[in-house]
Amino acid sequence: MKRSIRNRIRQELELWSQAAPPGIIVLVVVILIRIAGGMQSWEWMLFDTMLRLRPLEKIDERVVIVGIDEQDIEWLGQYPVPDEKIAQLLTKLETYQPLAIGLDIFKNVPVEPGGEQLTRVFQTNTNIIGIEKILPPGETFPPRSLPPQQIGFVDLPNDGDSKNRRYLLYTPNPKNINEDKYSLALRLITKYFQNQAIKISAGNNDPNTIMFNQVELPRITKNFGAYVDVDDGGLSVLMNFRNNSQPFHIVSLRDILQEQVDAKLLRDRIILVGNRNTSTGDIFYTSALPTLKLSGQIHGIDYHAHIISQILSSVIDNRPLLHSWGDVEEYAWIFIWGFLPMVIGRITQSVWKNLLSVGAAGIGLFSCGYVMLWVWGIWIPIVPNLLILAVNGVGLSAFAFYQHDQFLRSQINERQTTIQHTFTIIHNGPLQTLAYALKHLRTQDLPYEQLVGQFEKLDREIREIGEYLKLEALTKEESLRLGSGLILELNRPLHDLLYEVYSSTLERQDFENFQTLKVKIRNFEPIDDKYLNKEDKRGICLFLEEALCNIGKHAQGVKRVQALGVYSANTYKLSVKDNGSGIQSKLENKGTKQSKILAKQLGGEFRRESLSPCGTICELSWKLKKQ
Repeated sequence: MKRSIRNRIRQELELWSQAAPPGIIVLVVVILIRIAGGMQSWEWMLFDTMLRLRPLEKIDERVVIVGIDEQDIEWLGQYPVPDEKIAQLLTKLETYQPLAIGLDIFKNVPVEPGGEQLTRVFQTNTNIIGIEKILPPGETFPPRSLPPQQIGFVDLPNDGDSKNRRYLLYTPNPKNINEDKYSLALRLITKYFQNQAIKISAGNNDPNTIMFNQVELPRITKNFGAYVDVDDGGLSVLMNFRNNSQPFHIVSLRDILQEQVDAKLLRDRIILVGNRNTSTGDIFYTSALPTLKLSGQIHGIDYHAHIISQILSSVIDNRPLLHSWGDVEEYAWIFIWGFLPMVIGRITQSVWKNLLSVGAAGIGLFSCGYVMLWVWGIWIPIVPNLLILAVNGVGLSAFAFYQHDQFLRSQINERQTTIQHTFTIIHNGPLQTLAYALKHLRTQDLPYEQLVGQFEKLDREIREIGEYLKLEALTKEESLRLGSGLILELNRPLHDLLYEVYSSTLERQDFENFQTLKVKIRNFEPIDDKYLNKEDKRGICLFLEEALCNIGKHAQGVKRVQALGVYSANTYKLSVKDNGSGIQSKLENKGTKQSKILAKQLGGEFRRESLSPCGTICELSWKLKKQ
């Protein structure tokens, strides 16, 4: 038992050592490509796709957008919007008592008329946040009348595919590294939480991020998720867009100035004022939202609204923030999925079963990634695992395991065939000689010298079989050794081989029933070699030899034997008929079982039955098919 287990383990290790290396190479190559950043764009695309497929979310009442659209510009009859109208808009909004107002319009240069009026509005309202641009290329200064604590930058980093997935909350001042600059969204969020008595502090797990009421913002680090060597120079978070065709209430400038807005809509809210017209160029790109009116485009003011809503919802509503595993966890996950297709290929051992299993694994992998992102906000590696599944599961590893297993099976089948062939040679030769000698030894009706001669013959036959098997193992030519000692080359036509088998077998002296034969009839019609391979020829010749040997052993009183090979209607029928004593036992001997196996291999039929009034027929028939 222990030896069997050890052998099984040894065979399994040998199989894996020969079939697994291609899959391991693929796994290592995929990991190296990912480390080098070669999969970022694919992983970004899949990430956006999973965000789009999330269930719809309700509108966020805490954020309201006042968007200046094309109809507003037409209504005003002027663009840029003059400071006078902006001042009127802000003054009107203040009457609704919002918690904070973010003015997402650059006001570094006055747009008359109304410059002084707007300055007074800035100076008298501490909950208004203006904007600036601090990162290259090009800076834009904030309004001069606003203090630094009422200024937020609006620089939005984009990825290598020009899509925006990150939001920079704060960063060191490029002109003074000892001073931090805060984004428009962070300024507005801080004012909102101050009103809610929610404290802001440094993170517990990551001191380089910030935390609101024990909710720590996951900071995008150098190799965060699919990102490779990314560095925004400050605190960046991943965008978790609110999935809704209208995630926020949107009103126009003219709605506010004409007092066509419900006061409850704006009270205690964060209000963002900015352009929502395509002529301003304040457009960014994302594939994470399925409901954008402009394909792949999102207004800058909407982008700021999404990040504000994201952080408010995570702190107040426990909506998950998007984060990722560390490098160790991610590459352990990839390793697990890297070996899975190898295991599948080892277990299935079938091309179609393997394809089905790999397909199911791929669906399971995507589903796992989707659920992790939707429910817990964890962005896990999917693309490298799908690539490994495709290459290893459908290609290299599965094929290698399959081919190696088929090779091992062929070796086993070859050994079994060799064993069966050897047994047949022994059965039709030395065993018949031994049976003849033992029979006369028991009856003591044979002179001693003749009996010794039989055992000497047995010795020669066994030695000759040994030499024949050695020779066959060393040569490529396929041959067949009959029990009579005759060796036939299987590349000869079948009918010639059958004549040789018939003649050689009936000449054997160790079958006493052959001594009574008076009539010997044989005729074997030729058939084209394209219908048979050498193993088929071997089996058919052995069938004829076995049928004739059975007559010699069991057909007492036989006087007539007939062996015919007839070709008709694309069917070849080989039959052996005698008029001996008939079948004496219904038990199947080794030869009968082997004949049935041969008939199955040929796709034909075998029968062996008694004839009336005496005799036996043994018949093999099969349809001829091109090899």
